[in-house]
This record gives sequence, C-alpha cells and structure tokens, in this order.
Amino acid sequence: MNERSPHGAAKSVRHGQRHRKTRAQQQRALATRAAILNAAIAEFAERGFEGASIRRIADRTGLQHPLITYHYRSKDILWRAAAEHAFTRIREEWDLRVPEQAPVSTLERLREEYRAVFQYTAAFPEFHRFMRQEALSRNPRLRWVAKTVLRPLIDRLVPQISAAQNENLLPKVEPILFHYMMVSLTATLSGFGPEMEVVSDLSPGDPRVAEAYWRLVEGIVFGKYPKFPRSEMDQCQGRNTRKRVGGGTAKSAGRRNKKLRRSTKRR
Repeated sequence: MNERSPHGAAKSVRHGQRHRKTRAQQQRALATRAAILNAAIAEFAERGFEGASIRRIADRTGLQHPLITYHYRSKDILWRAAAEHAFTRIREEWDLRVPEQAPVSTLERLREEYRAVFQYTAAFPEFHRFMRQEALSRNPRLRWVAKTVLRPLIDRLVPQISAAQNENLLPKVEPILFHYMMVSLTATLSGFGPEMEVVSDLSPGDPRVAEAYWRLVEGIVFGKYPKFPRSEMDQCQGRNTRKRVGGGTAKSAGRRNKKLRRSTKRR
C-alpha cells in the first residue's frame, strides 16, 4: 500500500490553500463589481447620465475612485455595464424559475417571467428610474440598450405572448403592446410608491403590499386570482385604524355605518 510522503502531503495542502485563496479573491471581486454597478444604477437613476459622476458612485460604495475607474474606464462604459448587470439578474431569475425546457404552460411561463421582473423592480426601484432617465430622450445609450439588452428579452417573450393569444388565453392585440402593458404594471410600485405611501399609508417596500398588488395583476391579466383575506390586507396598512375617516377613525366610521344601516331598516 502506497503512502503519501510528507512532502507530497504538504504540497497538496498548499495547493488547496491557494485554490481557496483564489476563489475567495474571485468572490470578493464579484461582490465589489456588483456593489459598484448597483450604486451606479442608483446614481444614474437619481441624476441622469449627464448629472451622475463616478466620484459620487465611489462615495455610495465607500470605495476609492481609482478602483472604479480601474474596472470601468469611463462613465459610458459604467452605464452600459450597469444596464447589462440589471438585465442579467432578471434573466438569471427566469432561468431559475422556469428553465427553457421546464414542462410548464405558455401562460404559466409568462406569469413567472413577469413576476420576476416585478419582484426585481419592487426590490430595486432605482432600476425603473434608471431606465426612465434614458427613455426621456433618444440618445445612443437608449439605442444601445434596446439592441443589446432589450431585444433578446423581447425575442424571448413575444413568441410566448403570441402562443398564448393563439390559445385564446390572452387578448389578441399586437404582442409588443401586451408586453409594454406588463412592463408598466411591473413598475407601478417603483414609480408611484412614494405617492401611494403619502395618500394611502401603504408602504411599497412592505412585502405584503407587493404580494397583494401582484396578485391583483395576475388575477386581472392571467385569470389567477386567489383569495386574499381582508384581515391580511389590513396588516399592510401600518396606521390603518388611526386614519381619520369622515371626522373619526376607521373603526368609528364602521360603527356609524352599522347604526345607519339599522336605522334605515327600521324606517
């Protein structure tokens, strides 16, 4: 029986240590890049391309300015990398939820794919604002993102929309119109969240609010409308019982309505 020599064992240990060190360095590099790109999306979303600066992106991440320019030599390169980063995350989520060979119906696949887009924009609302900044003007970046990033996604979704329409499962309109209707629905909380929070006391960052909203979308668009108990929705509203309704609280308003119904019956 052959026994490993002490020299061979030590060499194997050193090899394993180098491998782990290299892997840890790669993971740190990936994490650093992700932090830079997420901060870039937030900066571009807030200030637009012209107003954004790599120095402020460095401040957002706590990294040194030269480290960012080492990875991304110019603001334009950084913008494009940020766009690709966001859409790569969405495609990865699609592949996890509904791989291309998964035995699911066309409608179920579409439902999961748009749900993934919604969940990404709800968790990272800056992404919607990032895209809106470029949509406001026709510029080379918009044309680039349409050709490089959006076109592959649309080429995946539109045939599925057409197939569902042929099965009479979706309205028969131009598939691209259906797609952009869904895009607008996925962006509702990220686009109107602050306004909704002021007027309704519902927080777009509350997972229960997001789930309730997307159940509504699925019920209207895909005919999938599970029951959502009213008591569960009440929990979404942090100060629901303290809101003033007609000069009193929501609870007192409910009591007044009951009394009114009883008095109407007696008449």
